Amino acid sequence: MLLPRGSRVVDGPKRARTVGCGVALSVCPRQRRVAPCSITTTSCSLRPIMKAAAALLALVTAAVATPLSLYDNGQTPLGDLLPKSYPGFDLDLTTPRLVQLEGQAEPVVMTELEKIQAKVRGIKFFDVTETPDLGSRAHLRVASKPSYPEPNNTEIVRAVIDTLEIQNLKDTLDKFTSFRTRYYRSETGKQSQRWLLGKITEITEKFAPKTLRDIISIQEFPHSWQQSSVIVRINGSSTTDDSVVVIGAHQDSTNNWPFLPAPGADDDGSGSMSILEAYRGLVAAGFRPERAVEFHWYSAEEGGLLGSQAVARAYEARNENIFAMSQYDMTAWIKRGTREEVGIITDFVDPDLTEFNKKLVEQYLDIPWVETQCGYACSDHASWRKAGYPSVFTIEATFPNSNHGNIHTANDRYDISDEFSFSHMLEFSKLAVGFAVELGGWKKSD
Repeated sequence: MLLPRGSRVVDGPKRARTVGCGVALSVCPRQRRVAPCSITTTSCSLRPIMKAAAALLALVTAAVATPLSLYDNGQTPLGDLLPKSYPGFDLDLTTPRLVQLEGQAEPVVMTELEKIQAKVRGIKFFDVTETPDLGSRAHLRVASKPSYPEPNNTEIVRAVIDTLEIQNLKDTLDKFTSFRTRYYRSETGKQSQRWLLGKITEITEKFAPKTLRDIISIQEFPHSWQQSSVIVRINGSSTTDDSVVVIGAHQDSTNNWPFLPAPGADDDGSGSMSILEAYRGLVAAGFRPERAVEFHWYSAEEGGLLGSQAVARAYEARNENIFAMSQYDMTAWIKRGTREEVGIITDFVDPDLTEFNKKLVEQYLDIPWVETQCGYACSDHASWRKAGYPSVFTIEATFPNSNHGNIHTANDRYDISDEFSFSHMLEFSKLAVGFAVELGGWKKSD
């Protein structure tokens, strides 16, 4: 556990040593590690950052202070045999980060290693090191919350849906998962992002009519790490409505131990390719929305929603008017013995937009929806919600029935089980098309 400068670590009732300032944690008798036996605070210059740390560190210490013990395929203990580096990675496990956990007003300092340990143990968080002020204007948007229409573009939406192809999902996901890992601090993570950027450009040039290409922009959103986020914008035709509809997924992948392979077929290759096929279908149909529609592929979701926070912060800083945001994270898995359905997340989302999302499922998909919850900061929609923008999240099943057994391992492959379903992925492509057309608007005469 990383302790702020000036703290005292006490081994039993008599022995102590100073390691930093701000927090003093005792070491449990007979255990040579930090443990939550007792916590006291001391004064220091980091007090504003660590204001709420006393209660928080008890939780985090219990969760992440023990040495990391991972298992390959749930069988072989790796422990200290895990590699601490790998060619092409820019990841220092000792680097301190600011991490915000649920229910805490102030962030806590953790190392990259402790972030990894927390994630393995199911603790979700925002890494706010580079975006500490995200949401500072959120209160200004509450009073101007948008309302959403009943789905009413049925003929237009269905015409696009009929052009979506499972083979495209197979071909693009096969390539996207061929990289050793898409980890955001790796060279192969950058290579996969460049491939994605090139594929989007190729689709646009091949399928979009010339007049439509003129109003489409494709750009990288750079970060301080290697992998950029990717943003595609189809400009709106309205001269009076400056609002934007955002459809997102995260392009990065990770293994529980990041230096190991992470094909990331389901998490989140599936969501990334589901919205890519939706984009292809829309531009091939000549989609000219009335309000701008953007497709986002975020970097570094697995590092604490880093990419989406950076994007949302940039939009917040220039006072962008985000009408609605929809996240697609894991869209392929149908657990054996369960009903095929769409998981509609109901916690940490906009309730009105969520109800609209349900109506889209009922109108355009061949399977039903089911309500489920995923917790705090569980995907990139949370970054937009933090900024005060309305956002929703749709997942492959109820959260308990999603692909927990394979994600964040080398087994997150599309050929691992017949539970991985490309036809299920296509349902989410349909949903993204409906979201874009119904909220972006489209008069077919355009």
